Amino acid sequence: MHAKVIELVGESRDNWNDAVQSAVREASQTVSNISGVEIYNLTANVDNGNIVEYKANVKVVYHS
Repeated sequence: MHAKVIELVGESRDNWNDAVQSAVREASQTVSNISGVEIYNLTANVDNGNIVEYKANVKVVYHS
């Protein structure tokens, strides 16, 4: 078995955890055998001093 990696950006209006989960959920719709996720960057959009959207750059590992 070989491990493969795809990179995604997850987004959430609530928090970074939800942004990560969003990316994993999206990947799982087309990729099976996901075995891990690496979170390598957290960012957010800000409007009037408030965070309005959380973003998480992730690498999802799966086996083919």
